[in-house]
Amino acid sequence: MPIRPTLLDVMEARARVAPYVSRTPLHRYLSLDKLLGAEVYVKHENHQRLGAFKMRGGFNFISQLSDEDRRRGVITASTGNHGQSVAYASSVFGVKAVIVVPEGANPDKVESIRNLGAEIVFYGKDFDESRGYVERASREEGYRYIHSANEPALIAGVATYGLEIMEDLPDVDTIIVPVGGGSGACGVCISSKGVNPGVEVIGVQAASAPAAYLSWKEGRIVESDMNTVAEGLATRLGFELTQEILRDMLDDFVLVSDAEMNEAIVMHLQHTHNLIEHAGAASLAAAVKLGDRLAGKKVVLVASGGNVTLAHLRAALQASDAN
Repeated sequence: MPIRPTLLDVMEARARVAPYVSRTPLHRYLSLDKLLGAEVYVKHENHQRLGAFKMRGGFNFISQLSDEDRRRGVITASTGNHGQSVAYASSVFGVKAVIVVPEGANPDKVESIRNLGAEIVFYGKDFDESRGYVERASREEGYRYIHSANEPALIAGVATYGLEIMEDLPDVDTIIVPVGGGSGACGVCISSKGVNPGVEVIGVQAASAPAAYLSWKEGRIVESDMNTVAEGLATRLGFELTQEILRDMLDDFVLVSDAEMNEAIVMHLQHTHNLIEHAGAASLAAAVKLGDRLAGKKVVLVASGGNVTLAHLRAALQASDAN
């Protein structure tokens, strides 16, 4: 089991990634206040250069590679945002990167990975099949394997946006964060609770891809069915390191449907005038679902990414119109 990162690791990561990532805004939206009956802020990781929080982790990881690992090159599996992160950081530090994506992966994210100079390999029907290919290829071809969750440097890197939340809103009551593999939620737990142990952190995952939720709830690694449009939340298996951290530090965990995420995408367009992908919109969907529990609190919704395809956006708008 890798050693879990600490608040000190996060502080060191912030200095390391600062030249490459944006300090993203934390904006309050009065119309969301009215909708949710709370004081509501959105942490806009969708404003990162690559449109997602993952690039923080990629730069923290790649910048610390040994000379030997840089010569070997790196390989990872991704549905898109993590792959962009590794590709971008690798291009900056002159490291060969191979990104394995599922067949039918988000075409906009795939094109971005290719434009960033990484080699693309399509394999499998979903992320977990891609991950299996990567594990074999790393052994056979000698690449440094980057697991998308069980890497302390990735978690410490993405945790830097949690520090920004605490600096901008030190008296925050509740932070709601999307969970796929769990690096983002772990990062928020470590950074926010490291500053103020009383902060409540709530994770949210797709109801049709609940592996992390079930693993957290049952206290063991669980594999589950997966059939969600939210590729950032689409994993069939919980992961050891992130689950260990979440079991210790996450206060609650909720599930939302694809339909609820569709509606949250439209709500973001209406109330924040931001384009948010399904995974990033899950935090707003969860806040709506939690209802009166958030009443009167200072709440931060993590908009983890904004890389929604036109096809997914049209579907969300059409579903909203139908309702």
